[in-house]
Amino acid sequence: MRNHEVTDSHPLLDDQGEIIEPGWARKQIWTYNRNSIRAQKMRIKEWDYYLVLHDGKAQGEKSFAAAFTISDDGYVGLQSCSILFLDKPCWEHTSTILNVFPMGKLHMPVSSSEGNVVYNDRKLSLTYRKNPGTREIRGVYTGFHEDKDLKVNVVLREPDMDTMVIATPWDRKYAFYYNQKINCMRASGTIAYGGEVFTLDPERDFGTLDWGRGVWTYDNTWYWGSGNQVINGHDFGFNIGYGFGNTKAATENVIFYNGKAHKLDDLEIRIPGDVSLYDMDSPRYMEPWTIHEESGRFEMTFLPVLDRSAKMDFKFIVSDQHQVFGRMSGKAVLDDGQEITVKDLLCFIEKVHNKY
Repeated sequence: MRNHEVTDSHPLLDDQGEIIEPGWARKQIWTYNRNSIRAQKMRIKEWDYYLVLHDGKAQGEKSFAAAFTISDDGYVGLQSCSILFLDKPCWEHTSTILNVFPMGKLHMPVSSSEGNVVYNDRKLSLTYRKNPGTREIRGVYTGFHEDKDLKVNVVLREPDMDTMVIATPWDRKYAFYYNQKINCMRASGTIAYGGEVFTLDPERDFGTLDWGRGVWTYDNTWYWGSGNQVINGHDFGFNIGYGFGNTKAATENVIFYNGKAHKLDDLEIRIPGDVSLYDMDSPRYMEPWTIHEESGRFEMTFLPVLDRSAKMDFKFIVSDQHQVFGRMSGKAVLDDGQEITVKDLLCFIEKVHNKY
């Protein structure tokens, strides 16, 4: 059944390490247990990624974003922080710390709803703290860029609301993708860098969590986009993407409106010049994109303002990323047929090719 919604709680994996019931859910219905995985420990990937966005356009302020990653990807850990200024002249910087063979040493929580995530070394101290109704992101990256420190003190308000959760297999034994996206979390707090302090306004600023656990195939390309905005006095958000395993049971394409998830079918993210899944050089990332959902429920134009591109090649580990920030306009149609007009929504869409 296409877009099969899972509503009963049960373990994610069976005794053979395969997903018991592929599909999507509004909450973390499946129970993740690292000990149930049959793949080698060095193939297990666990990550928590937060993005916060401040849209200052209407108030004549700077628009900015910040992203934070704590991850244990088996034979490598990637811990990173990014800051991005999204008005001309646009600017961004990402600093990343690589760890060799963490393989569970970070003790990532088995659920997004409880437990803290902590990383500490001489350069980076970063903590994600889960409290009732809120999430905190606090930390310091010493010498983040040009001997300037990056400091973060952010609180995300998380009321009882729908999220996007998906469990899909890969076309390889023991490989699976278990992921949750939490949109529409109101953001407050500060991010300090280079002598400036940037303040988040919970009246219009949001944070998003990308929580993932799984065993991936080695060579993958994916598309993923997300954004949030206040529309008609209600919180609106979206999550779109593909390339994450076998999605016959469900996609992860969802509209969020006033706390409820509205499921979408397959869609296509059209980048000018993008003719091949694995071609990262030909797409013209800074030209206008279009997004088309097969039933016409998500029709958007995306105008890029900044391409956060990053490429590393260590032969065995390769990553080529284009996380493009910009503004989206168009229409989104809810389950009941209500049409939502979207205008100048600050968001991102990415195309990423990884071998790891």
